[in-house]
Amino acid sequence: MENPGNLSPEKASQKPQSVLERIWAAVSVPLVAVLVAMLFGAIIIASNGIDPIRAYASLFRGAFGDMVAFGRTLEKATPLLFSGLAVSFAFKAGLFNIGAQGQLLFGGITAAAIGFGIHGLPTAIHLPLALFGGALAGALYGIIPGILKTSTGAHEVITTIMLNYIAINITDYLADGPWKDTSASNIVARTPAILDTAIIPRVAELPLGFFLAIVVAFLVWWVLEKSTLGFEIRTAGLNPRAAKYSGIKVTRIIVLTMVLSGFLAGMGGAVETMGVIGRYQPGFNQGLGFEGITVALLGKTHPIGNIFAAVLIGALKAGSSLMQRVGVDPEITSVLQALMLFFVAADVLIRRFIRVGAEEGAPNLSSRWGDSN
Repeated sequence: MENPGNLSPEKASQKPQSVLERIWAAVSVPLVAVLVAMLFGAIIIASNGIDPIRAYASLFRGAFGDMVAFGRTLEKATPLLFSGLAVSFAFKAGLFNIGAQGQLLFGGITAAAIGFGIHGLPTAIHLPLALFGGALAGALYGIIPGILKTSTGAHEVITTIMLNYIAINITDYLADGPWKDTSASNIVARTPAILDTAIIPRVAELPLGFFLAIVVAFLVWWVLEKSTLGFEIRTAGLNPRAAKYSGIKVTRIIVLTMVLSGFLAGMGGAVETMGVIGRYQPGFNQGLGFEGITVALLGKTHPIGNIFAAVLIGALKAGSSLMQRVGVDPEITSVLQALMLFFVAADVLIRRFIRVGAEEGAPNLSSRWGDSN
């Protein structure tokens, strides 16, 4: 059989990958990264004189032991999934949106303002209005670094970091100033509780906000993989110059990507306000946008991968309280997250580890990676 096209003999002789091989290629690095991180975590726990098996068993029970625990895990995972989607979406255009935290905060406080400030609306109108209002606030805040990048060349990492601090101070001022809960029983900075018509309910202890996040994740996947806009975003991210020569308006794509990324982060803040806290209170949303970076990297910036990554991080958060009962410090959860992020980012080491395992007898499903390294 002749060599088709101009393929090299090696590539021409390669067999098409099976479904299992493609799945393994997608999940092997994050999966092994998690396992290695858990192993290092076990060593740290054991060094403090605590049985790591007992500690991880407590973690599992706290995260998945019953419907209440599972609901708590999904509750923790929901804003992480939205912020992870925001970061992943920007990644596809070659942008690093560290500003998901600020966009999430504006989404959360805007949803709260609509939730407690507008009366007399039925749930069918009030709830989606507050949700969309929060998402729109995040989108409007996301457009700023996009415009700055395209008009002045300012890097989005720098501008989004600065915008995060601006968002923190503005939302703190609003929660302790014009939008503060002035009831006699309140002594802290927070908004009034949102009305029942704006609350995202729970069903059988499971938060509906998480299932909304799953729908959004699949929608993001469709946009990126099946739509013309997604093709333009991915092309601009891979090679902006080639995208420009092919007729894609890269400037428009950059701004639009940051707007949609901010929209996703803002929706995460809105869901946190409407489905978890029931109001906006500074500090309750702290770090959720930054942890979205961990979710995005752990999920390999794939919208569906983000779902599993968000549930994993949510499980660590939900189960950490039960781990503390056996003597594990709460900081261990943060250490595990940091280790996971490190090993996913250092995926060359993980790929080498997988390849060594294959050479020792396991099926070498990662040969495609080995050739690229």
